[in-house]
Amino acid sequence: MHALAKIESHIADAVAKGGIIRCGAERFQPTAFTEISSIMAVAQEETFGPLAPIIRFHDADQVVCEANDTIYGLAAYFHASNLRRVWRVAEALEYGMIGINTGRMSSEAAPFGGMKQSGIGREGSRHGLEDYLEMKYLCMGGI
Repeated sequence: MHALAKIESHIADAVAKGGIIRCGAERFQPTAFTEISSIMAVAQEETFGPLAPIIRFHDADQVVCEANDTIYGLAAYFHASNLRRVWRVAEALEYGMIGINTGRMSSEAAPFGGMKQSGIGREGSRHGLEDYLEMKYLCMGGI
């Protein structure tokens, strides 16, 4: 699906299923939604566009379960102030990159990559080089 058509489709799907647009939705301003549910495409698919589905929660375990209930796992974002909760949620999320209290996490020094059907392996950083290297084991005796 063409990128703009996919963004438009995700907006239409969320609104049709009860999502509320809080700002944006012009072609194509960053668009923030509330009242997002797991049945909406914006919660199940990778949009690759300026959409921000905002999901409030009261139970961290429940929201992690809902966030992981997708075949994709490139990036997730959440906000929290309790460091114990930050570690617990970050460890439980099945995503290759997680932004905590920020929406800007890309960097040439950071490994880029996902989990599940969002890909295996990493690009960038020293971890991305491992895909291009071959390991060799040498065992010598009696020299």
